[in-house]
Amino acid sequence: MSADTRKTTATLIGFTAVLMWALLALFTAASGRVPPFQLSAMCFAIGGCIGLTRWITVPQARAALARQPWQAWLLGIGGLFGYHFFYFTALRNAPAVEAGLIAYLWPLLIVLFSALLPGEKLRWHHVAGALLGFAGAALIVTRGESLDIDPQYAFGYLAACVCALVWSGYSVLSRRFSAVPTDVVTGFCLATAILSVICHLALEQTVWPASLTEWLAVAGLGLLPVGLAFYTWDHGVKHGDIQLLGVSSYAAPLFSTILLIAFGFAPLTWAVVAAAVLVTGGAALAAKDTLTSRRKARDTLAA
Repeated sequence: MSADTRKTTATLIGFTAVLMWALLALFTAASGRVPPFQLSAMCFAIGGCIGLTRWITVPQARAALARQPWQAWLLGIGGLFGYHFFYFTALRNAPAVEAGLIAYLWPLLIVLFSALLPGEKLRWHHVAGALLGFAGAALIVTRGESLDIDPQYAFGYLAACVCALVWSGYSVLSRRFSAVPTDVVTGFCLATAILSVICHLALEQTVWPASLTEWLAVAGLGLLPVGLAFYTWDHGVKHGDIQLLGVSSYAAPLFSTILLIAFGFAPLTWAVVAAAVLVTGGAALAAKDTLTSRRKARDTLAA
């Protein structure tokens, strides 16, 4: 398998995380009134169990934990727990629409920060594609309405900014630890579950799912968007096209809204259609280099 093929495969694996994150809103809406940190603890415990199955069947996966540098552990736990901690803090201290949109600057920041990585080049179409994607995400989050930035929510806005910086920093810096196997994400998930339990006990009142449907929604969250997605994202950002993954991440709120519409949780509006055009156009623009290189390769083979 050539280097380009391996990179493309890793990018596609990473993109499955974006597809799984599209299920986040639907499953969260169906999970009832479980408080955020409690829900995080439950889901990351399930997500950690995904990796534990490999520890049982593949001894090397379990042994890999002890061989990793402390910096990798700090980055992994800080990324997974830090993102959710600051995201929940932002939602507690600012309106959800504005806080959510600020937090969703992380794909754009991934594209910009990727220029600092060895061997990566930031070109105009990467930035333009990311900006188009962000515009599409903004339409989805705001539903085509205006934003109301109120100074009294400055702390919440700041937490949302930190949230975006944490996840983009985690994603880009993971490339520096490409030798760290994805199996270690199991440890990141379990540590995040423990820290979420601590935050839950300190800040929230326990509320368990009230029906089988709500329990299934929590299980779905833990298995996919708050579980398997972190494993595939880890592989993608370490070995794939990180700039393309950053831009394509703006498809998550679009796909999420489409699912909510399909299941009757949201209406179809002009903003959804416009967002689809912007996100798709942004991803296509960001993928210009990849598409051009593939076309040249086909032409070369044909000749």
